[in-house]
Amino acid sequence: MTDEALGPHPWPAPAVLEGRIARLEPLSQAHRASLIEAVKDGELWRLWYTFIPSPEKMKAEIDRRLALREAGSMLPFAVIDLATGEPAGMTTYMNIDAVSRRVEIGSTWYRKSVQRSALNTECKLLLLRHAFETLDCIAVEFRTHFLNHQSRRAIERLGAKLDGVLRNHMRMTDGSLRDTCAYSIIASEWPAVRANLSWQMEKPRD
Repeated sequence: MTDEALGPHPWPAPAVLEGRIARLEPLSQAHRASLIEAVKDGELWRLWYTFIPSPEKMKAEIDRRLALREAGSMLPFAVIDLATGEPAGMTTYMNIDAVSRRVEIGSTWYRKSVQRSALNTECKLLLLRHAFETLDCIAVEFRTHFLNHQSRRAIERLGAKLDGVLRNHMRMTDGSLRDTCAYSIIASEWPAVRANLSWQMEKPRD
């Protein structure tokens, strides 16, 4: 069967993005066992202010992301730590707007042992480069809980600007209401952001 017979592929198409310390590859159930081990590092599902699957819910979460991929609203990746060859977490392009060419980078988590390392910086560099230089996006968004200060600092270090706070934006699994901080990087800002991220990758780390 030809690609034409299958119909048009959703935008953006699946891709493998590879750097020096991380590789982003299309998420599949083949990653499940390693992702279960990764999420146990730090018991990440216990973080109340974000949505991270517990080990027993990993299959359902992968299925959920793949269903959104089929619907054209998400492109999910497994984050491979090249030092071990194993998945260290997940990330996605989500809330995809193919008409305007906008994406959000989100639904991201990493095992505790690689958090605040160069792996996250390189993943964001790979995703942003692909978005602006291959997909020709006009903007890339980031959203996080108002009280997730670690995530907010990480987004701001990328060079993203705060667009605003969405009050009572969504209900969390524990019943609390989330105020969401919405950030973005627009296409004209990408050269400066790229230079900043490249410098962060090259500078000596403590």
